[in-house]
Amino acid sequence: MKKTINVDTTYTGMRIDRFLRKHFDTIPQSLIEKSLRSGKIKLNKKRIKSSTKLQLNDLIELHNFEIKKEIITNKAKFKPSDTIIKENEDFIIENNDDFIVLNKQAGISVQGGTKSKKNLIDIFSNSDIFKDDKPYSVHRLDKETSGVFLIAKNRPTAQLLTTLFRLRKVYKTYIAICHGEITVKDKGLIKSNLIRYDVNKKIVENAETYYEILDKNNNSTFIQLKPITGRKHQLRKQLFDLGHSIIGDKKYNSYKIQKNNKNLMLHSYEIKFKMNEKKYTFRATPPEYFRNMLKVKRLNF
Repeated sequence: MKKTINVDTTYTGMRIDRFLRKHFDTIPQSLIEKSLRSGKIKLNKKRIKSSTKLQLNDLIELHNFEIKKEIITNKAKFKPSDTIIKENEDFIIENNDDFIVLNKQAGISVQGGTKSKKNLIDIFSNSDIFKDDKPYSVHRLDKETSGVFLIAKNRPTAQLLTTLFRLRKVYKTYIAICHGEITVKDKGLIKSNLIRYDVNKKIVENAETYYEILDKNNNSTFIQLKPITGRKHQLRKQLFDLGHSIIGDKKYNSYKIQKNNKNLMLHSYEIKFKMNEKKYTFRATPPEYFRNMLKVKRLNF
C-alpha cells in the first residue's frame, strides 16, 4: 500500500521528521528513523535522512507504512498529578482562545522523549484548560532553560505560529550569566560556524546572535542575547566558543561546576511576534535562583 503527501507552503523548510510528527501526532521519533532507513518513507522517490528539509511541492511517499491505532491514540506516558498540573498552570502568563504563554520552569521538558518523561505537553493534555482542545508545541526550549514558552490550542494556530518561527518572524530575547569578564565591545553580533553530527556525518551550520552586555566584573558577565538563527544549543555553544560558558552548563563548560550552581543561568526573557494583524509581547520574570546568582556575582539587572 502506497500513500503520497504533497508539501505545501505551510511546511516548506521544515524537517521531514518534524513534519511527520505533526502529521501523525504521536508517532515516535524512533519509528520515523527506522522507516526512513528501511525506505518505507521516501522523498521524491529517494531515501533521505530525518534532518532533510522539505521544499515546496516535494512528494512524500509512504510505502506499506502503517501506524498502529494504539500508537496514534496512545495515552500520555507521563501521568501528571493534580499538584503538578496546578503548579504549571500557576506559571501561565497569557491564556486566550488560540494559545497559552507560560514561564516554563527549568528541569521540565517541552515534549516527552527517551530521556525525559515529565513534559509540558503531557501535563497540559490533562489540564482543564485543554479539555476541549489539544496542546501543540510550536517551538523549542531546552529542558534546563527557563522562561517564555508558547503552546497552541488548535491546529491552525499551531501551523501559523510554526510558520512564523520558521520565517524568523518571532523575536526572542534571552538573558544569561556567564563565567568571566567578556572584554569585547558592549554590543555586537556573534557569528559562528557550529558543528553537529547526523548519522556520523559532520554538518557545519552558521549561527548568528545579537548580544548586549548588561553588566560585568572581573568574575562574571550578565548578557542579553537575541538569536537570529535557531540552531540547537546555539547560545550555549557560542558562549562556550568565546571562552565564557554559561554558569551551570554541564554540557558546554570549560569551568569547574560548583556544587551550588545546579541550575543553568539561561532564561528566555521576552518573545515578540505579530499574528493576524495583532502584535504580541510577553515577558517572563527570571526564577529566584537566577536573581540570587545576580546578587552573588554582584551584577545589576
